[in-house]
Amino acid sequence: MFTFFLFTILAITVPSIKSELSTDDCWSLGINKANLLCSSCDQLPKFNLEFLKDHCKECCHADDASNADKVYAKAILEVCTCKFGAYPQIQAFIKSDKPAKFSNLQIKYVRGLDPIIKLFDKDGHLKETVAIEKWNTDSVEEFLNTHLQNNEEHDYLRTNMI
Repeated sequence: MFTFFLFTILAITVPSIKSELSTDDCWSLGINKANLLCSSCDQLPKFNLEFLKDHCKECCHADDASNADKVYAKAILEVCTCKFGAYPQIQAFIKSDKPAKFSNLQIKYVRGLDPIIKLFDKDGHLKETVAIEKWNTDSVEEFLNTHLQNNEEHDYLRTNMI
């Protein structure tokens, strides 16, 4: 009898400790669960949207703090020119002067491929691949600024050092 009582109490309290809404429930609230990081929920009070915070926390994914700190030696942005019409922001980034700011970024045209960024360590081993089809030019630049090593101090041709 005591175990049944204890089980009943646990069954009632545990879901209330960490309740999580389904993807469909979040979508009906106007929240895309696949793309929502919990750190974004903490920003809601800044915009007087604190009333959304509880639902936001039930639909979010925990931030991967280790990803924020990762820096890579080289990146390759791969895309198909035939898909530039579908991804005008990626085309605008590639055609602008922004890629030139990253000496360790290579643009590679691969037939039929949606835009991705491949990130490599200093030994040239592929460590991560990121889909960027929904990103704008500023998002691509910010991502590269955050996750790509700055080689300016080692680039002797640019700095004119011997």
